[in-house]
Amino acid sequence: MQTASEPHTVNQFQYRNQQLHIENVAASQIAAEFGTPCYVYSQAALEEAYRQYDQAFAGHDHLVCYAMKANSNLSILKLFSNLGAGFDIVSGGELQRVLAAGGSPQKVVFSGVGKSSDEIRMALEAGILCFNVESIAELHRINAVAGTLDKRAPVSLRVNPDVDAKTHPYISTGLKDNKFGIAYNDALATYQLAAGMAHIEIIGIDCHIGSQLTEIAPFVAALEKLLALIDQLEAAGIKLHHVDLGGGVGIRYDDETPIVIAEYAQALLGKLAGRDFKIILEPGRFLVGNAGVLLTRVEYLKSNEQKHFAIIDGAMNDLMRPSLYEAYHLIQAVQQGTAESRAYDVVGPVCESGDFLGKGRELSIEAGDLLAVMSAGAYGMAMSSNYNTRNRAAEVLVSGTEARQIRRRDTVQQQLQNEIDCL
Repeated sequence: MQTASEPHTVNQFQYRNQQLHIENVAASQIAAEFGTPCYVYSQAALEEAYRQYDQAFAGHDHLVCYAMKANSNLSILKLFSNLGAGFDIVSGGELQRVLAAGGSPQKVVFSGVGKSSDEIRMALEAGILCFNVESIAELHRINAVAGTLDKRAPVSLRVNPDVDAKTHPYISTGLKDNKFGIAYNDALATYQLAAGMAHIEIIGIDCHIGSQLTEIAPFVAALEKLLALIDQLEAAGIKLHHVDLGGGVGIRYDDETPIVIAEYAQALLGKLAGRDFKIILEPGRFLVGNAGVLLTRVEYLKSNEQKHFAIIDGAMNDLMRPSLYEAYHLIQAVQQGTAESRAYDVVGPVCESGDFLGKGRELSIEAGDLLAVMSAGAYGMAMSSNYNTRNRAAEVLVSGTEARQIRRRDTVQQQLQNEIDCL
């Protein structure tokens, strides 16, 4: 049984005979076969996280739409689709990934503040479930594009409730000074505007206040404001079919106490008692974050008068989160060794002082040892780049005793082939 302080994937990453295993495969075996740096995911952990969410809302009409910006690997999308998931997308490219993975467009909600006309047309032609509209200008554009196709576009408005999610400012999305959503005080008038548009069909309301939340109270506060607005909409003759409560539930990276999903669901369902709405949920990080690790090898150990450095083959281009907003990831030696333990800054080969994955980490390691950067399944590979003409990492999915590659490592030739010689 999961406790509030225990990551839901704890049983899938364990030491046996002093060797870190991912399910029943030694991490060192994966590194030997597929090289480093390398992202590795546990299928059991992914399935367990999805089922926690899905089962917590059982008994109420609901749809879990995976926020695929967290990790958009096709094999992971196919796995979630097979479990019954829908998808929360933020680009036309992500829609094409859903379709390539066999996902149903009728289970897709399209979020994001900058939808282009081409992306809107693609989504209408595919037959997605809903657009989460984030501005009046976008509403006019969707109406116009739908008119050229002689369609009515299904929409919900993403309402910004001005609720403080108490998270990092870069991943807070529900305050007045954030770029996301339609201001709460403007929402009623915007719904009335949408109701008068010939090619718009209002079907829901949406709200997402931020990411990596570890308290239930902000979710409840946001829902209470939505329900008050829903009452105003009904009084104005505008009926909704679904309430999209967004995502944002946090995971354990260090010493956080994550939300227990059953308690989160109970709190939200209690507020919705007696209301006949389908619930849409958009978890991302929660489904994949604790299910993945980044394996990387120590190239050199280096010391100066003030610091010890572990220079690894992984870098900020592989895992941007520590450099981007000083995010913490637990870093562990794959082989529990007997070398002298020291506090190391774990840094990569990229030519930037901001290229680090962890600072002041107590590790017993030698050059050539493998490290596992934990809880790297979300916003790791998805945010990676080819900076310094580095090849993006391979990805591997483990199921029981089987480890299979689900993304090949880039080659430099692949990086070069799209560039045109203009000389």
